[in-house]
Amino acid sequence: MPASRDLVVLTADGLYCPAGDFHIDPWRPVPRAVITHGHGDHARGGMGEYHCSEASLPILRWRLGEQRYRAYAHGERFRLGGATVSLHPAGHVLGSVQVRIEAGGEVWVASGDYKRQADPTCAPFEVVPCDTFITEATFGLPVYRWPDTAAVAADIVDWRRRCEARGEAAVLFCYALGKAQRVLAEIGAHERRPVLLHGAIAAGVQVYREAGVDLPPTRPVAEEAKGRDFAGELVLAPPSAAGSAWMRRFRRAQTGFASGWMRLRGNRRRRNYDRGFVVSDHADWPDLMRTVRETGARRVIATHGNTDAIVRALVEDGIAAEAFRTGYGDED
Repeated sequence: MPASRDLVVLTADGLYCPAGDFHIDPWRPVPRAVITHGHGDHARGGMGEYHCSEASLPILRWRLGEQRYRAYAHGERFRLGGATVSLHPAGHVLGSVQVRIEAGGEVWVASGDYKRQADPTCAPFEVVPCDTFITEATFGLPVYRWPDTAAVAADIVDWRRRCEARGEAAVLFCYALGKAQRVLAEIGAHERRPVLLHGAIAAGVQVYREAGVDLPPTRPVAEEAKGRDFAGELVLAPPSAAGSAWMRRFRRAQTGFASGWMRLRGNRRRRNYDRGFVVSDHADWPDLMRTVRETGARRVIATHGNTDAIVRALVEDGIAAEAFRTGYGDED
């Protein structure tokens, strides 16, 4: 298909739909932005108006403050310029969506970030048939294959108990939006004792609670008595807290990191964590390949991550594939 007819093109501002005159998760201010989810590399300030899912609205308000928002139910169709658009669950974090665009007899889907594993904190991924599928490739290498998250949650609980027996706190680093809430929900199926939270995580947990997500009880670390012993407590903190003055309040502690990057032991050693727990909010290699096939797309465009490997594998399978070099991050 000639480039002039493409429903999504790569510009200096981000992914742009000429038919609808809007951008998807732009990294520079634009008049109209369709936002897939609330992570900072996808939802930035300065846009003229934000089109998003109803479920992501509380997160965007928390992250960006009051803006000109237009929120839609999953699957609800709306017009932007000459394009018909709808938003469909991506299974990445609360409110995350894929963007379906229909114009000129073509259907394109921009996935944003997505995962196929079950997650009690957000709506499951929906396969949306399309002619062209824009897929993320954060973990686009065959080595990335995720274990069962319920089993990983049981390992985290067991780790906390072992720390307790040694008189240590268990400080688990994880990203503040999506990962922390998912970890809480998963461990809540094993034990309901309170979990202590860094302030940067506590705010997002409250947003999820107000959205009706069931989470175990939590308490902010900042409200604990000065000089108290945290032995046996599970503490969730953002990665930025590692090695900071904030850690000094835990006299004895083990540290862990919950991330898909922990699939490779070398990553844990380089980051100097005692434990690594493989929990990812992105699709692993088998699910990336499965998703492409299930969409029925004749053409695939890979963005952010290990795009070379997935493009090569798809071309070998007879699917037209290429990559967009985008400005999205690799947090997980």
